[in-house]
Amino acid sequence: MYFLFLLIAWLSSVMGRFSNICDTCHRLASCKAMNGSNACYCNHGYTGDGTNFCNDDNECQNVTYICGNNSKCTNTEGSYYCTCGPGYISTGLNNFRPNDGTECTDVDECKNAHICGPFSHCHNTKGSFFCNCQRDYISTSGTQHFHPDNGVRCKGKSLMQIYELVAWKRIKQEHRDYTITKLLHTVEESTLILAKNYETTTEIEIYEREMEMKLYSFDVHQRKKTMLSVFMGGDHVHLHPKRLEGSTNGSVAIVFLRYENVGDILKPNTDPGVTEYTSSETGEITVNSQVIAAAIKPADMYQLDHVTFTLRHTVVIDVTKCAFWEYDPASMKGHWATQGCEQIGVNSTTTTCSCNHLTHFAILMSSGRANMAAHYNILTRITQLGMIISIICLSMCIFTFWFFSEIQSTRTTIHKNLCCSLFMAEFIFLVGINMNTHKLFCSIIAGLLHYFFLAAFAWMCIEGIHLYLIVVGVIYNKGFLHRNFYIFGYGSPAVVVAISATLGSKYYGTNKLCWLSTENNFIWSFIGPACLIILVNLLAFGVIIYKVYRHTAVKKPEISHYKNIRSCARGALALLFVLGATWTFGVLHILNETTLTAYLFTIANAFQGMFIFIFLCVLSRKIQEEYYRLFKNVPCCFDCLR
Repeated sequence: MYFLFLLIAWLSSVMGRFSNICDTCHRLASCKAMNGSNACYCNHGYTGDGTNFCNDDNECQNVTYICGNNSKCTNTEGSYYCTCGPGYISTGLNNFRPNDGTECTDVDECKNAHICGPFSHCHNTKGSFFCNCQRDYISTSGTQHFHPDNGVRCKGKSLMQIYELVAWKRIKQEHRDYTITKLLHTVEESTLILAKNYETTTEIEIYEREMEMKLYSFDVHQRKKTMLSVFMGGDHVHLHPKRLEGSTNGSVAIVFLRYENVGDILKPNTDPGVTEYTSSETGEITVNSQVIAAAIKPADMYQLDHVTFTLRHTVVIDVTKCAFWEYDPASMKGHWATQGCEQIGVNSTTTTCSCNHLTHFAILMSSGRANMAAHYNILTRITQLGMIISIICLSMCIFTFWFFSEIQSTRTTIHKNLCCSLFMAEFIFLVGINMNTHKLFCSIIAGLLHYFFLAAFAWMCIEGIHLYLIVVGVIYNKGFLHRNFYIFGYGSPAVVVAISATLGSKYYGTNKLCWLSTENNFIWSFIGPACLIILVNLLAFGVIIYKVYRHTAVKKPEISHYKNIRSCARGALALLFVLGATWTFGVLHILNETTLTAYLFTIANAFQGMFIFIFLCVLSRKIQEEYYRLFKNVPCCFDCLR
């Protein structure tokens, strides 16, 4: 019994001692029996005395490469885990522990074809990658290798840096056109894709020495009725949207591009698209502006009524043509064309055009027209001086034929009306030919010029008919004949003008002059009747000359009568020569514009009133006598007329 009591006491003392040690362990420690006694030990992942402190054990710092190669160690409270480093991917769990069979393998970023952006190459490396630009492109950072995360992209080099223009010209025409067309197409498509990726309203402007780009992305509902205008390097473009009803929503991308030297590469002189421009020109057709482009995506969400643009000339000239580069996206074959574009304004430094579609636009000119432009001021001064002299001379003719009673006859009546018609035509020409700012007013001016010039030709035709009637001996009533002359002289031009205006009123007045347009050969509504009258008069004078000389040779007693007819015929032939030669030069100038035909037509047209005064008045013996009687009592004039 005593022995049992001692055993219980001993066990109680031992258990009490153990119990007191474990009660002192740290909260992050465990009580363990070691070598027959209890002790406090920090839990796994912690270090310390187990009683007073247990601090986290940073395995990531204390053990080198604990997670292995290509991985990263992340410490946690009392533990840690491993993840694969940038450019690597785990074969198992994303967070793993060493020796659990998980490995980190390289990620091939270049499998993403768009990771480096347009016009670039991707190169994979262990745990990373780098980009470089394709041939003829450079990075925006200026470095050969770059990473897209820094916002670096590839951009086209300056065209002048890619190849000198001499090098471009060494390439065959078809290959050159293909290459530059593909470049233009690629730049346009790439910028549209870039713009479309922006989900919010965005405006981006990029300026380079050889190219300028403006990119817009916006909700079409906000601006579907608003004209969009941009200015680039002195040129400007205006997009005019259609007035569509309804609530169209969605994002639309619009890009504007301006190229400095593309026009020097794309030669239009052999292109079929400008045949109607080259047919009446001389010299080589060249691009006389920078090339601009505009594109919309998707086009059906922002439909255009038309686009207007104003481009500066590289060569000062006011005779130009609006054109666009038309190409097939499949074959990349292109040429300059003009369909769908019209010129709405032009001066020596700029041209304004309106087109019903979007593409790459430019202004064309003819080197022959450029040469003509150098003579423009001289020709204008000759015209103004000649018209003033002609109007004065025609006024003197009208005064002569109207007030000298001794010379009144059917012939002077014809001359009087011819001079009145020509006086009105030249006066309107001098005052209104350049009043092209108002379309309706300009059309009226052109219509009046058309009428009075045709009236002058009609009265010239009447003179030929009158002489023919005299020669063949037709007996006629003078009053009846005069009435019919007036009907033909003023009625037939009115009929021609009325028919022409009905069929083509839009061709009365052009963007440059208030005269008949050469478009669709409308100018022939004047030249055609004029040429017909000249032909009729030539035939009539042929008959007159034959009969006059035949009767002169056979019937001597009547020689004085036919001498008078010959005198009248000479005057009529002079009229035919003056008017006929003038518009013959005009036709030649329309068919083949040269400096020579321009000067011949300008001089003949401007001074025809003076020539008529010389032939019909100054060289006429009867009129000389009338002026002698008029001025014989004036001392200052008597000696010069004697």
